[in-house]
Amino acid sequence: MGLRRVTFGVALLCATGAWADGAGQDPLSEVIVRATRITLPAAAGAQETEAANNARRRVNSSDAADLLQEVPGVSLVGAGGVSSLPAIHGLADDRLRVKVDGMDLIAACPNHMNPALSYLDPSQVGTLRVYAGLTPVSVGGDSIGGTIVAETAEPVFAAGGQDAVLQGEAGTFYRSNGAGQGGNIAATFAGERLSVSYSGTLAQADNYKAGGAFRNFVETGRDGHTLPVDEVGSSGYETRNHRLAFALRSGRQLLEVGLGYQDMPYQLYPTQRMDLLENTQRVANARWFGQFERVALEARVYHEQVEHFMDFGADKRYWYGSNSGTGSPCSPIRFMGDPAGTCAAGMPMFTQGLTTGAALRADIRVGADDLLRAGLEYQRYRLDDWWPASGGGMGPGTFWNISDGQRDRQALFLEWETQPGTQWTTSLGVRFERVESDAGDVQGYSTMPNAGGGQYAEANAFNASDRGRSDDNWDFSALARWEAAPTVEVEFGYAHKVRSPSLYERYPWSTWMMAATMNNFVGDGNGYVGNPDLEPEAADTVSATLTWHSPDRRRELRVAPYYTRVEDYIDAVRRMMFTPGNFNVLTYANQSARLQGIDLSGRVPLGQTPIGELGLQAVVSYVDGRNRVSGDDLYNIMPLNARLRLTHRSGGWDNSLELVAVAAKDEVADVRSEIPTSAYELVNLSASYSWQRIRVDLAVENLLDRFYSLPLGGAYIGQGRTMSMTGIPWGIPVPGRGRSVNVGLTARF
Repeated sequence: MGLRRVTFGVALLCATGAWADGAGQDPLSEVIVRATRITLPAAAGAQETEAANNARRRVNSSDAADLLQEVPGVSLVGAGGVSSLPAIHGLADDRLRVKVDGMDLIAACPNHMNPALSYLDPSQVGTLRVYAGLTPVSVGGDSIGGTIVAETAEPVFAAGGQDAVLQGEAGTFYRSNGAGQGGNIAATFAGERLSVSYSGTLAQADNYKAGGAFRNFVETGRDGHTLPVDEVGSSGYETRNHRLAFALRSGRQLLEVGLGYQDMPYQLYPTQRMDLLENTQRVANARWFGQFERVALEARVYHEQVEHFMDFGADKRYWYGSNSGTGSPCSPIRFMGDPAGTCAAGMPMFTQGLTTGAALRADIRVGADDLLRAGLEYQRYRLDDWWPASGGGMGPGTFWNISDGQRDRQALFLEWETQPGTQWTTSLGVRFERVESDAGDVQGYSTMPNAGGGQYAEANAFNASDRGRSDDNWDFSALARWEAAPTVEVEFGYAHKVRSPSLYERYPWSTWMMAATMNNFVGDGNGYVGNPDLEPEAADTVSATLTWHSPDRRRELRVAPYYTRVEDYIDAVRRMMFTPGNFNVLTYANQSARLQGIDLSGRVPLGQTPIGELGLQAVVSYVDGRNRVSGDDLYNIMPLNARLRLTHRSGGWDNSLELVAVAAKDEVADVRSEIPTSAYELVNLSASYSWQRIRVDLAVENLLDRFYSLPLGGAYIGQGRTMSMTGIPWGIPVPGRGRSVNVGLTARF
């Protein structure tokens, strides 16, 4: 079935169903925010993932970002198996603000292999809320595309006069494609005033298989190791997450302390030349909340330490140099210029990130219909990125990609939410941020004037330059909601958002092909050189959301058009040497861009039948992005796509049949040699049965085992001689997963 036909059918069905009469299914259960947390602001287009859908999707993925798949306007940029990067209306990664339990966490890796959501297992997610485009200043900041707010479960306490309680859950899963397996356990001991909880998860998977052959070579560059032509190299992972939380309640005040630890032995990357071979995160997060007569106060302080290591994983060539031949082990390690030849053992890369943050905010009720939000925020980020000598041209010293990187933010905001009439709610906000960044002196592998790739001259030029930058950024938001009728709502508004460049956009300094290709967080196979003179991006967005619904909201249709114009948009530009349709070394420059699109979503009950309650849910999204300076299409823009789901409920059963349709991606970013992809349709099945304390899930993804390429999957460089820019052919998009049968079991106590 063609995508345009599916899209038209979805729109027609949702529009008629929103006003249809007759019995229908019960509404999906909603996550209720308790009084122990600051109330999140209303916003046009803000959506929260539903608890029932989160539970259903957990069996299919160990990636917390996957829970966002059904949110209108959200797409996922392919990366590692548990580290997808959400995109909102074509803007992703650092252009979004992603908060995990109130913390702003930054990817400490030149390939962004450890984004914020990668530290959460789906089973640890309590609520997940998305602000698309029109983000109130109280939850925005240093971002232009929107905000994602992820929260773990709130603390629970025993009722007054009740004995202490012990509760929790344990679960396990298995996925046939890639032999994915793992489990989770959570337990809480709760009294009237004290609550202690622990959650732990583990997940592991091998390479997955596509629905058919996608390349014509099997070599990996390792002796005796080949990959079948339908196996996606470097797509396996193993991760373990632990969280310990304490909460103390006294009246209407709450003190929480959370400790987190992640040990990720490996996460392989089909879109990067390196693989994650160890990632360790330690985090401490303390929060105080107080609810008074007219004021709610919240204070938070947190600290995160990340130790990150990369090298070539099992599917990529490890041994290099003249003495290694075609990739055989060699000894001893020898460097460039040695008359006995060269021998290099991999290419180790280390990154350390330290983040310290604090926030103070107040919600002040100044009248029956007026709420004032005010806050202060601070973040201190330090980054070191170094590559020890390993042989060949990589030595004899250490290559410093970023040394003593610094990025500090100070922010304050003021937001006024009011109800000027019974049918109106408005919000006005202003935010100021000062962002300061800098980096220390660097050096190449060799400090000799004749060092390869111009390392010596470029390092000296970088060290002699003024690298400190200070940006004063202003955000504004004006939002309104009009209840035009009991069943009609209109939300609209304008937002001006500013984001300062990241350390990895400003400070990678080497144009040497081998070094530049290691600086790439978009998965296109190219190499990137930083630009210290980048200006902050400034985005102006107008958007509206029109909602028609039945009185009980079981029938609903939402239409949300939007337009964004970004001045000083940071895009890739060509350097002197450029070959179209190939991997190249690029740099960053400020340009201008515009993005526009529309989201459509709806649901309708189809009625009670002899086999149970039937319903239909649908999401359609379209976005178009263009560079206004070069005329090129923007990179990683999701083509027109639709998701149509037929639901069935009866007793403990909760089942669905889903059709996913995606149009061809033929509007691509030429400067990045982005690879076009073909249109495709997928069929997915899911079924679950719940008893009082036990839930069993069964799902079949890609039921028909269709072959397809991921529009945002990036360029395939998951095997072979990836250190060389031309060591693997250009033009192979990363394919999607073939058929997978997934089962899960969850028990609560």
